[in-house]
Amino acid sequence: MDRKIRVLVAKPGLDGHDRGAKVIASALRDAGFEVIYSGLHQTPEQIVEIALQEDVDVIGISILSGAHMTLFPRIMELMQEKGLDDVLLTGGGIIPPEDAEKLEAMGTGKIFGPGSSTQDIIQYIREWAESREQTETK
Repeated sequence: MDRKIRVLVAKPGLDGHDRGAKVIASALRDAGFEVIYSGLHQTPEQIVEIALQEDVDVIGISILSGAHMTLFPRIMELMQEKGLDDVLLTGGGIIPPEDAEKLEAMGTGKIFGPGSSTQDIIQYIREWAESREQTETK
C-alpha cells in the first residue's frame, strides 16, 4: 500500500476490560499500522462514526462481554448504511468458535479467539489489504 493501513481498535458495550485491545493496538502500531483506539464503552454508532471520520481500512472489535452476536451484526448494518463496504470488520475476544463461524458467515472477517498470536492478526490484516489493493487496481 502507498500509505499505512489505518485500523480502528474499538471496545463496544459495557465491557470494561481493555488490556487485550491495548496489546493488539500496540502490536499493530509496532508493525507499522496507523492505529486509532476508541476507548471503552463505545456504541456501534460511535464506532462507525469514528471509522468514517478517521477514514480507516479496518475496524477491529474487542468483545469479552458475550454481546458479540448483537454488536457485530449492528456494526455491520451501520457500516452498510454509511457505505463502508470496503472496510474490513474483524475482531476477537471471548467468542465461542461456533459463534465465530456464524459471524464470519454473516460477512465479518476472521474472528480471533483467546491465545491468538498478534503476528497472525497482523498477517491477516496485511493479506486482506494486499488483496483489496489488487482488486482495486484491476
